[in-house]
Amino acid sequence: MAEVKRNYDASGRREQARARRRAVVLAAQELFERDGFRATTIAAVARAAGVSAESVYKGFGTKAALAKDVFDLVLAGDDDPVPIAERPEARAVQAEADVRRKIALYVDGLARRQQRSAKVQILIRDGRHVDETLEDIWQKLLDERLTGMTMLARHLHESGQLRDGVDVDEVRDVLWTCTAVELYELLVLGRGWSLDRYAAWTARAITSAICP
Repeated sequence: MAEVKRNYDASGRREQARARRRAVVLAAQELFERDGFRATTIAAVARAAGVSAESVYKGFGTKAALAKDVFDLVLAGDDDPVPIAERPEARAVQAEADVRRKIALYVDGLARRQQRSAKVQILIRDGRHVDETLEDIWQKLLDERLTGMTMLARHLHESGQLRDGVDVDEVRDVLWTCTAVELYELLVLGRGWSLDRYAAWTARAITSAICP
């Protein structure tokens, strides 16, 4: 019985710690999006989350690192410790036999991730010009996206359904361009396109560039 109780207590403490961490990240997201990165202080985030500033520093290290955690949360849509590449929508793309349908499925998920994460991506991208602590975070976002686009490019190329002469590098660079937050910023935030229109256009652009 004592062993069961210890396991229960440990599980409960882990869930409480996870809930506190989630509260800090959500508070930071709200303040970053409302006030901007530079104007938001760790103390303000701590107050909004109902925790101490010391615990925020202990849990995240720096405000820039906290911004990366905000991005990761909004990109995934939750704080489950499951990589996006291993989630059901990614597995559906991998399982689909038709390459055009693969692209459409991927872009549908991309559009929803952009809708959740664009503001934070732009905040990090633009904020690095006034706060150098964000430079490494922005580069990390770029590196992670390039890795993801390289993996997707190889997967699409292995289907054998792309146009003659297109190689993995070209597919990667097409995906890299068409999945950039700048495209979402221009069409959805700037020109007022609906999410469905943006997704359909992006899927057509990718398909036209790499498919027969």
